[in-house]
Amino acid sequence: MAAGHADDVFHHVRDATVFELPKFLGGELHIPQPFSPYFSITKFMILEVVALVLALVIFRGLAKRVQSGEPLKGRFWNFWESILLFLRDEVVRPNIGDDHAHGHDHHEPETAAHSADLSHSTGHGHAAGHAHDTSHAPGAPALAGAGAHGGVTAFSVGHPADKYLPYIWSVFFFILFCNLLGAIPWLGSPTGNLWVTGVLALFTLATVLRTGTQAMGFMGFWKSLMPAMDLPFPLDLAMKPLMWIIEFIGLIIKHGVLAVRLFANVMAGHTVIAVILGFIAQVAGSGLFYVVAPASVLGQVGIGLLELFVAFLQAYVFAYLSTLFIAAARHPH
Repeated sequence: MAAGHADDVFHHVRDATVFELPKFLGGELHIPQPFSPYFSITKFMILEVVALVLALVIFRGLAKRVQSGEPLKGRFWNFWESILLFLRDEVVRPNIGDDHAHGHDHHEPETAAHSADLSHSTGHGHAAGHAHDTSHAPGAPALAGAGAHGGVTAFSVGHPADKYLPYIWSVFFFILFCNLLGAIPWLGSPTGNLWVTGVLALFTLATVLRTGTQAMGFMGFWKSLMPAMDLPFPLDLAMKPLMWIIEFIGLIIKHGVLAVRLFANVMAGHTVIAVILGFIAQVAGSGLFYVVAPASVLGQVGIGLLELFVAFLQAYVFAYLSTLFIAAARHPH
């Protein structure tokens, strides 16, 4: 362990230019710095690239299987398929909705409002509707298709909210893979760094601003931040600018909280694990070692399992809140 780590109790969860290793493997693996002193390559940067590669490998493989038009086979592919469809059908579509549904249920455009589009695109309305229904039947793979060319899959039926799916899927799986990498000993979780989560929150903010501007126009979006108030003219003139400022600050704060929430939950979990394992080092060589060590290991296992749950939960929370913010930008009232 480097001498500089002795004064930093959080060095296990901070970014660094080294990977910590077991002592029998040398203790530390220094990352080459070909761009020093202008630019440093850190372990979180490397882990973010690993998360990107994992996403590319998994979902390119999934996409190729979906394009074949054949039902997906195997628990591995069905696992990722189920997450994709859950985010689409239970998060993005219901919350963002359909501007052309005219008050119908959020799920109705998927089966009714877009059936005409599907029929037009396939030329066989009845067959297309049947393929769509059976793709969601119990026990049938949701991405099942009618053929490799011109067939109907779950992704063939469009929905106005689907244009936001690439962002929501991307941010969810990036956060998930970063969180899961943190569960591997001697690696670390990039989402335990406020700079990383801050950039993710900025992407969500940029998406919200772009969405609101597209939906209502530049001035219309910024005017929508000011709530409608039926006040006498002098009071209205004084209150509306103040309310707009408050709403604008609220817009910035809620995206800031989006970053802090993810950072705090991930960093706190890794810190607790480090503290529990630290109890062993504190009693090493004493009679309490044989009592504290087993309890610490069992505690670490329990917290580790909780961390796996939190890895999925925090990715879902970030994606869900991002969806709500996008929906609010499209439907301010």
